[in-house]
Amino acid sequence: MVKDFLGIRAKLETVLTSGSRDMRRPVIKRANESSVPGLYIVGDLAGAPVIKLAMAQGYEVIEYISTLPEIAKRTPEEGLFDVLVVGAGAAGLNAALAAKDKGLACMVLEKGKVANTIEDFPEGKWVYAEPDSTPPVGKLWLDGAQKEDLVQRWGEIVRENDLDVHTSEALTGLERDKRGVFTVKTEAGEYRARKIVLATGQRGNPRSLGVSGEEQERVYHKLYSPRKYKGESILVVGGGNSAIEAALVLSEQNRVVLSYRKSEFSRIFKDNREKLEAAVSEGRIEVLFGSTVEAFEDGQARLALASGESKTIPMDHGFVLIGAELPVKFLKGLGIRLENEWTGSLLRSTLLTITTFLGLWLFGGYAGEKVAMLDGLGDAGKWGGLGLAALAMGTLIGTGMRGDRWSWLGLSFFIWYSIYGIKNSSGEFWPYEKWGYDLLSFAGRGWSFWYTVIYTLLMTFFGIQALKRWGLKKKDKFQIWRFATLITFQWVFFFIIPEFLFQQAVEFQWLPGTLATDPTFTEQAWRTYGVVYAWPLFFYTFFYDPHSVWVVWGVLLTFGVIPLAVIFFGKRYCSWICGCGGLAETFGDRWRHLAPKGRTSLRWEWMGIAVLLLATVITVLKLGSDTWQYLREPADTSLGLYGLIVDVWLVGILPVTVYPFLGGKVWCRYWCPLAKLMEKLSWLYAKIGISRFAIKSNDKCIGCNECSRNCQVGIDVMQYALKEEVLDNQTSSCIGCGICVTVCPMDTLSFGAETEKSATGSVG
Repeated sequence: MVKDFLGIRAKLETVLTSGSRDMRRPVIKRANESSVPGLYIVGDLAGAPVIKLAMAQGYEVIEYISTLPEIAKRTPEEGLFDVLVVGAGAAGLNAALAAKDKGLACMVLEKGKVANTIEDFPEGKWVYAEPDSTPPVGKLWLDGAQKEDLVQRWGEIVRENDLDVHTSEALTGLERDKRGVFTVKTEAGEYRARKIVLATGQRGNPRSLGVSGEEQERVYHKLYSPRKYKGESILVVGGGNSAIEAALVLSEQNRVVLSYRKSEFSRIFKDNREKLEAAVSEGRIEVLFGSTVEAFEDGQARLALASGESKTIPMDHGFVLIGAELPVKFLKGLGIRLENEWTGSLLRSTLLTITTFLGLWLFGGYAGEKVAMLDGLGDAGKWGGLGLAALAMGTLIGTGMRGDRWSWLGLSFFIWYSIYGIKNSSGEFWPYEKWGYDLLSFAGRGWSFWYTVIYTLLMTFFGIQALKRWGLKKKDKFQIWRFATLITFQWVFFFIIPEFLFQQAVEFQWLPGTLATDPTFTEQAWRTYGVVYAWPLFFYTFFYDPHSVWVVWGVLLTFGVIPLAVIFFGKRYCSWICGCGGLAETFGDRWRHLAPKGRTSLRWEWMGIAVLLLATVITVLKLGSDTWQYLREPADTSLGLYGLIVDVWLVGILPVTVYPFLGGKVWCRYWCPLAKLMEKLSWLYAKIGISRFAIKSNDKCIGCNECSRNCQVGIDVMQYALKEEVLDNQTSSCIGCGICVTVCPMDTLSFGAETEKSATGSVG
């Protein structure tokens, strides 16, 4: 549409999809139900990265399905399965066993073999039953064992329980009728089922290079029996742990060249790195960094080197081990929606959003002071404008519900522009001039008060949900305390004190000395936000005739309390106390996995330094203008621009608008000057060795990516865990929220040397 809105859409999508591009999953609702009603997703595809957790999901989804009225009160029907499970791995088999125990008619489809993913592990590979603190649920056996023993045991369980498992029969299509009954199509035939449990995993589609000769028999994308290769010239392509481990085992009896497109290995286990370095020093493996395969030829491979030259190496066999891809085509073919899909029209969304504002402008011209050019329209213009706004907004919502993600972005911008624009400028933001603030003020209170009410209620409602999700459900005391503290600070310091308690303290003379009668103090209740908000977040601490009490406390808080706290807690102020960060951690929590990731997103963080420097310069100008009159005009002008750009747009409108699309920490990560000040202090403390804030890791990381996926500030936490490196503010913008520690299924991460995770997975 108009060449994708003149190319803007493509650029925006690059930003908006960076958080989930490599970690995308199907959209999952309550009880693991997908966007297709009656189709449930469990296992690796649903975020259960280890066998024990996948088993739990398979068991729990059957527990839920069995309680549904259409299942509990069903009338048995010949040829109709109650549950059809797709995938005979840990999640699928445990679901089928649970269904059998519930008396449900169940069948399992598997495109390969039972436990196909584990079957594909290299021979003799040990399979762990982690996490130790979580007992297995369901009838499927799990204990630490070699992969051959585990596969054999699972096969016995399938036979002992007489499970109806169809191996080598892949799902090819799915249809759902008006009754909600599915017709399942395979190459062998068709089946009917009331519910579908999809447990296919996401590792069955190995990535390929897409180069000439890759299809020949000597090139593989998996390594099955490494010790059958002897005395050969072997090429291994890849830079992850699978490629490194394959190269190591193959090098025991062969000549191995390891080709990797990047300049270093950034995501491999510390143990693998040490073994690889030893193998290279012994001459068993040759590593070619910055190399890419151009073609696989007869008995050789041609590589392009970083220098621009080509190199041909002998190759009896090649192994392309560059990871697996999400089976997007398969999932989309089933009608399953994937998270963060930017479908729809940016141009239509933009036009509808503008039309909504135009309609309100027509309405507002008669709701408040008349707009001269509209005088001839009368009430027709007023109500016609309101109708136009309602129609445009209704269309936005309608197209959004039909899958247009741009419509939701437009609607989100409209809501937060209106809420904050009206509140911040007393109705001076178009199209609400001279009527918006009054319209939203009621019960004797202005819109600023009701904005605070909405803010506090949002934090409370979504904060309780986040507390349940990360604290109660995972039995994590650290997260329980964190969310309880965030909600408490919002209620006490950012609502009750500034909106009620301060006025009562003045009225009932609770204040010491002459404060209760000093108008410089009593008429500035808004300064009570500065009790917790330090400069430069509370930017006006030292401006607009502050009482000496506020000045002294502002200096002490900013240059004493905050720097001291950073030694012990890093930037935890952002995730435990701050109201700005609090809204991101609560209301924005459900979208935390969409936070921008990658090197480009990290480079954007320079903006926080720019805002900090700008705040510092303006503060110096403003304070200096009291002594040097010639500074007054530039100080006032720059202060006004800062208020408009930073306080209104970067704090109030833009970050909350994009919470559902870029995670919750946009302001905190990219623009907050206090966050950047604390980060630089924490960096300095770590550099000189006095910082007590750090996240450390042991050697148990399995590379599941859960930590990186859930980081709201886009840190590649898994890279630190794999290397067993310390994560602090010397190398990252970590805010110490601890979610990476909470989600780790292997108890790999912990805070500091003296802080350990308890047996329940909580942080001490």
